Formats: sequence, structure tokens, C-alpha cells
Amino acid sequence: MFTIKAAFNDHFEIAADIAAVRKFFADIANFKQFMPGIEQIHLDSKGVAHWRVEAEVPVVGKMLQTFTLEPGENTEEHLEWLPLRTETQNFLRYSVDLVSQAMDRTIVHFSQVVELRREKARDLHFLAGMAGEALISNEMTKSVTEMIKVFIERAKEQLETG
Repeated sequence: MFTIKAAFNDHFEIAADIAAVRKFFADIANFKQFMPGIEQIHLDSKGVAHWRVEAEVPVVGKMLQTFTLEPGENTEEHLEWLPLRTETQNFLRYSVDLVSQAMDRTIVHFSQVVELRREKARDLHFLAGMAGEALISNEMTKSVTEMIKVFIERAKEQLETG
């Protein structure tokens, strides 16, 4: 099995109340609008989200993958989307934990994990075997991290300037 993994895990503060921050992160359309590399997000009639994501990976080039997510835990302080239970190749999971610091300050803990599984490297990309799992995973982590950092900066700007 050829497996590529990327992860992001960080916390940050937003100068906005917890209700506004929760509303922003609960709206998956904001991911499409504010995160680079998200080509499309479609929510179907069953509440399943279909994400099409493009990432640049050295040696391999641009990779376009589709992820299917279903809602996980959804409380006032925690939002989560998980890979569809029947998924076997493209896994995307993200969660957002929110902690109110004051009337107008919220601590956000954002976590995202991406995993691509294929029987053989060439099933992912014809150059994947040459690049190897470790190199592609490292580069994909860099790409995912950059995408999320841009998203976080744009989210802060949107929420803090209103």
C-alpha cells in the first residue's frame, strides 16, 4: 500500500466573539472562498460535502484529489468533518475547537489531516514511486500548512473587520 499523509495542528486567537467564529467555521462555503487550492465544495442533499482540492507537490507536480466528508461532532465548542465511512482512498478530516476568552476574543484550535492511499504508487501519479512516500508526504504537509495559514489569516481578517 502506498500511503501519503499530511497534517496541520495549531491554535490561534481571533478578536471576535465565539458565536461569530463558530458561525464562520461551520459554513463550509468559507473554506472554498478563503482557502487557496480548494477548487470546489459541494454539499449534497444528504449533507455530505464533496471537496475538490489541488496541491502542488515537487517532482510530482499538481495533484487534484476529491474528498468526501460527513459531519462529525457538532457542538457549541467543537466542529468536525470526517471522511465518509465507505471511503477507501482519499481521507480528509478537520476539526475546530473554540474557547471563549472574553466577550470579543476566541481561541481556535484547528486540526486537519489528509491521507491518500493507493495500492501502488503509480495509481496516485506516474512519478509517485520515484519521489517516494516520505518526500510526497513532507511536501504535501508543507502545501497543506500554507493553504491553512492563508485561510486562517483571511478568516481573521473577515471576522475581525466584519
